[in-house]
Amino acid sequence: MKQASFLFFILLFFLTTLLRSQERHLNTGLGIDEQYAFIGMELEEMIERFGPPRAVFAARGNETWQDDVIFQYTGVDFYIFKDRVWQVKFVSTHGISNGDTKWTVLQTLGNTAQDMGDHVILEITEKNWPLMMRVNFSNTGQVNAIFLYRSNF
Repeated sequence: MKQASFLFFILLFFLTTLLRSQERHLNTGLGIDEQYAFIGMELEEMIERFGPPRAVFAARGNETWQDDVIFQYTGVDFYIFKDRVWQVKFVSTHGISNGDTKWTVLQTLGNTAQDMGDHVILEITEKNWPLMMRVNFSNTGQVNAIFLYRSNF
């Protein structure tokens, strides 16, 4: 009986660790290049890689062609157009996180980041297609959204 209990706790520990590592994997455990690879990922690949999302919902744009389906995971939201990811919303990436100040963002992203008042943008040119990073700020000056997206979309 003691051996069965011991094996049960080892299995439980292993499964808990595995699930926590997957959550960290989506939230902060990925390198920048891996995060860039999210853009253009097919819907099927996303679900195979990360499993079912916590939630799925629609976001209405100003124009009907701007409507998105959003797959929400812990720490990251994938914005889908047709069958591909075109935009990703992060809680934390590039050394910045929700709640950081604009000064922290500008210092972290460097001289190529452009301060646009209520947001900061950073052009990312070394990939297959043009990417932009946009960091939005609340009226108190803190990061409230971080997006990576195809700028030619």
